[in-house]
Amino acid sequence: MRIAVLILCIVIPSLSFSQNANDSFHFGNISKRELEMTECDFDKNAEALVLFDVEEIKCSIYTFAANAEIIRHVRIKILKDKGMEEANIKILYFSYKKVETVKNIVAQTYNLDRSGNLIISKLEKKNIYDKEVSKNISQKIFTFPEVKKGSVLEYSYTIASTLDLGLRNWEFQTTIPVKFSRISITTPYNLNLSMVPVCTMPVSKEKLEIHGDNVNKFMMANIPAIREEPFMSSEKDYVQRLEINVLSIFAGYRFITLTNTWASLVGELERSEDFGEQLTKPIPRTDTLRQLMDKADSSYQKMADIFIYVRNHMDWNGNAGIWAQNGVLTAWENKKGNSGDINLILINLLRTAGIHANPILVSSHENGMINQLTPGYEQFDNVMAYVKINQHIYVLDASDKYATPNIVPWDVMFTYGILIEKEGLNGWRWCSLWNENQIFNHVVVMNADIDQEGVMKGTSTIYSLGYSRSRRIGVLKSGKEKYIEKYCATTNPEIKVDSVIFKNESIDTLPLEQHIYFIQNLSSTGDYRFFKTNPFTGYETNPFTSDTRFSDIFFGANQKFTLVVNINLPEGYGLESLPKNTTLIMHDTSIIFRRIFQAGDDKFSMRTTIEFKKPFYKVNDYDIFREFFKRFFDLLNEQVVIRKKQ
Repeated sequence: MRIAVLILCIVIPSLSFSQNANDSFHFGNISKRELEMTECDFDKNAEALVLFDVEEIKCSIYTFAANAEIIRHVRIKILKDKGMEEANIKILYFSYKKVETVKNIVAQTYNLDRSGNLIISKLEKKNIYDKEVSKNISQKIFTFPEVKKGSVLEYSYTIASTLDLGLRNWEFQTTIPVKFSRISITTPYNLNLSMVPVCTMPVSKEKLEIHGDNVNKFMMANIPAIREEPFMSSEKDYVQRLEINVLSIFAGYRFITLTNTWASLVGELERSEDFGEQLTKPIPRTDTLRQLMDKADSSYQKMADIFIYVRNHMDWNGNAGIWAQNGVLTAWENKKGNSGDINLILINLLRTAGIHANPILVSSHENGMINQLTPGYEQFDNVMAYVKINQHIYVLDASDKYATPNIVPWDVMFTYGILIEKEGLNGWRWCSLWNENQIFNHVVVMNADIDQEGVMKGTSTIYSLGYSRSRRIGVLKSGKEKYIEKYCATTNPEIKVDSVIFKNESIDTLPLEQHIYFIQNLSSTGDYRFFKTNPFTGYETNPFTSDTRFSDIFFGANQKFTLVVNINLPEGYGLESLPKNTTLIMHDTSIIFRRIFQAGDDKFSMRTTIEFKKPFYKVNDYDIFREFFKRFFDLLNEQVVIRKKQ
């Protein structure tokens, strides 16, 4: 399982930043330098730049409750046309039990006219919208007016929080560079917080005492954008941040713990109207569903039939979450809901059919790893069904139209979740979502003929099994043209694809067959012809060529790749250069590459296999990993040379 790596954090008492850490950042106080800026001085390719992002948190104690006022102020410079996407703002807040309310939103755009005069365009309140993301989380959404290349955007808002769910972490780093970032946290003497920077860049910390209150400031400057790397699990796992937890208050000569425990959170979920109660609602069965359940000849078949029916019957509305957004009865009637609605419906129906099914709270790869030491609902972005039949475990996500009942959903494979079950300790336990036998299995069989003119015509038949099938079927369902663009045209531009035929698209238990009919004009020099043997394999280009890397390498599952090539040579030609039989093994034996050739007078055959016996490699091993990939991609890209006989 992936283990969170402790990131070394350098905390410095004080730093001299280019942006004075003591500036008050008055709203509307725009400088001519900001308006005339054309590039970021520490990232010349940046499309936009956060000039500053500052937040002030002031905590207060009332009897046995803790509240906070959070004031945030952000200024952004648009440097290129593509950077105009930063004008779309979404302020996320916990609407659960009105734990947070957002108010005092002010936003305006600054531009210079042709004469160099400042033009201010203010956001009107009527253009601020509320959107419910889930039953407990909402967004304030707005778009800045009159935005263009060169604009400066500025906004501020206030959040009133009850601290029932604590304080959210502060992220110094975003998807665009940040010139200056600061968070200031003011707490009374009797409120105890934990504030831990998790970062690799220098952080400046300042601690003050003002009127008996403690003030902690954390600052960072010239922060590069968090960038996506090949086979990266989640940006959230690597962002430079300050993790904040509310621990306790001291009142009446005693400490009152404010931290939640996993047991208390699970208990609250089980009693919740939007979670636990939904599992006992009487969901009406349709005639089709009733017939499927009556006809099933085994517990597994009954589970699979109910899962497939719910998956096909319900449409996901695009919102993820662990709670039911509309309630299972309403969602069932409308045939639409968030992931919580759909999977709570699934668990409900499985239980009423006599199947041992329980909810499991999960965090997808995109959402990031769970910190088991810090209990909190916000760490999970989905709930799934965890089914046990004759000692076999199945994890089901009916909100995914391409999921199958026999493999752990791709989005949570190789993660941990909280399984809620009455027979567990305190009604819950941590559970590993990992099966080493459920793999990404990809088989390519290429048969081709080369004519006298140096034209290769043939067929590549691809068999996608396991996770390879689930990944490709999603692309295929979005359109045949998108499939051809992604897996054929982009990766093999020198090859013309005549047609592609698919088989077993709708049969989950069979491999997805993809028959690609192609034509290629071979490269030539005099009497020599050259060609590679790895088109349409997914291994045309090495993704690990960068000299440096900041994130771990995550493939998602174990993998097996098989390539079989059979080539008939034109009459009068023979093999001039043939790659050698080779075995290449990673230092820890976790990756094995094997290649075997057989050659005759007018044809040759080759079989290549690549096995990945683990899905996760630490960034500390990147140099070794990159060198290994270079060697085996050099082998994959070796050319076969044929020559006209004299």
